[in-house]
Amino acid sequence: MKKSVEKKTRKINKWLYWTPRILSILFICFLAMFSLDVFGQGYTISQLIIALFMHNIPVFILLIILWISWKHEIVGGIVFILAGLLYILILLMQPQFEWYMLSWSLIIAGPAFLIGILWLMNWRRKRRK
Repeated sequence: MKKSVEKKTRKINKWLYWTPRILSILFICFLAMFSLDVFGQGYTISQLIIALFMHNIPVFILLIILWISWKHEIVGGIVFILAGLLYILILLMQPQFEWYMLSWSLIIAGPAFLIGILWLMNWRRKRRK
């Protein structure tokens, strides 16, 4: 009976370890896809490189946060939750803001919140050991 519980606990710990990391990578790739719209704008090569860089600044920041969070889960938990909140706040400050747009913001802020919570759960589990 004790081995069964240990095996289940190990499985949950492994799942809790890998899930925020994999979801973070997928989320960052999802955000990077939004920068692909610069290819249809008719930019020169130098303008295209600058536009890609500008569109991917959040992606670069989140990649650095992911790298730090791999070892220090609390950083990922806090930053991903704050990133979701920041996205909603930026949306609220837009002059053309309409309340129905908040439901759209969940496409980006929702996964960020979920990933942040998973990072925090992993950090808490690690602290208990």
